Amino acid sequence: MKITQQFRRQYRIQYLIFIALLLSIITALAWLSTQYTIQSDWTAGKRNSLNDDSIELLKNIHGPITIRSYQTDDISLQQAITEILKRYQQHKNDLSFKLLNPDLDIEQAKLDGITGYGQTVIIHNKRQEIISVLNEQNMGNALLRLSRNKNPVLFFLQGHGERNPTDTSAIGYSSLTHQLQTSGFALRGLNLLRDTITPEDGTLIIAGAGNKILPGEIEQITDFLKQGGNMLWLQDPGVSNEFQSIMDFLKIDFIKGVVVDTNPQLREVLRLSHPAKLPIISYKMHAITKKMQNFTLFITAAAINVQPESGWNTTPLLLTQDTSWAETQGFILDVKYDKKSGDTQGPLAIGLALEKTLSEKDKQQRIVVVGDSDFLSNNNLGQGANLDFTFNIMNWLSRDEQLISINTKSAPDFKLELSDIEIAVIGFGFLLGLPGLLIFTGVFIWFKRRNQ
Repeated sequence: MKITQQFRRQYRIQYLIFIALLLSIITALAWLSTQYTIQSDWTAGKRNSLNDDSIELLKNIHGPITIRSYQTDDISLQQAITEILKRYQQHKNDLSFKLLNPDLDIEQAKLDGITGYGQTVIIHNKRQEIISVLNEQNMGNALLRLSRNKNPVLFFLQGHGERNPTDTSAIGYSSLTHQLQTSGFALRGLNLLRDTITPEDGTLIIAGAGNKILPGEIEQITDFLKQGGNMLWLQDPGVSNEFQSIMDFLKIDFIKGVVVDTNPQLREVLRLSHPAKLPIISYKMHAITKKMQNFTLFITAAAINVQPESGWNTTPLLLTQDTSWAETQGFILDVKYDKKSGDTQGPLAIGLALEKTLSEKDKQQRIVVVGDSDFLSNNNLGQGANLDFTFNIMNWLSRDEQLISINTKSAPDFKLELSDIEIAVIGFGFLLGLPGLLIFTGVFIWFKRRNQ
């Protein structure tokens, strides 16, 4: 092939066009990289990105959010803080943040109420929250509190052996109290011998009343319900006759006995030592349970029956398995279903959500009844999704069902855990296997070259 002058000229023109196109593409990509950000979090726990709950919470907050984080001049620390706050900024355009040094920005730090390094102030709708440690859990709780127009009030009935919100023992509710207060709920004790309550005051909670309750107190509770008040009723097996008027108003009955489940496969997987420890793995569709994915665990629970034509819109939130029943003859380890003795075969409902529209006020009355008060105790609150289920109930009763609890994100790949055998294999591999492989490779290459 003869290379002519014209061929050389065309070749140079094509070369120049190629260079121009390449530079144009590089320039366009550089500009796009400044306008758009694409990130991918490949960590097993997705710890470098916001979880879905945090993103949804940001969507539910209307109006700008201003964040000022007071840190030292440590460059690496400031980069880490900036990275965390940018995750929130990516999902809310009107969120702005600034890093300040409390030693230099003294006046602003005083106005924000800053008392030390590491504190972050979050401002929304002329209200502010200060957190000491900047992480997704604390940010979520602070944003959750700021998103509420006012703190919902929960009134815990007292004076009849109910669970104590300040009790730090295994059966107390102190952990629940801390979690609720952190998320913006206000808790009050209610003694009906000296206090009164109206539907406008807040939600009434009856948590395992074990002692006799006076007829006058029952009358006050019934009047509260007739006025449209919202209530959470946690009732252990063996409900007393004093509560009959409340059950009549709600059109429910508690089935005699303790619900047990002897499903061997389920008990082995969850490592449950007693048939009265009752896991719930399926839920009816409801605002409370629509995002529930994990199991909830209940201890010595009672089943609830709904009377026909109750007038309430009733949803069985918690349904037991077909292998369960209400045991009436005691719940020892080797229990067996006996219909003749009065046992009731499952599946059974141990949790109900009741609601109805109050025509005169054009709003909904909401009631939740659960046949167990143990699942919220300090000893059991961390089991499965018990805490999530509780937050969903409280938000629904407070008419804040659009708000959700923010959970600490696990990072299963953050720590490498190896068995003794795996450690031994890795150790011998580095000490003997790798050097042996290198020696074998060298000898093989030397031998092959020698025979050439």
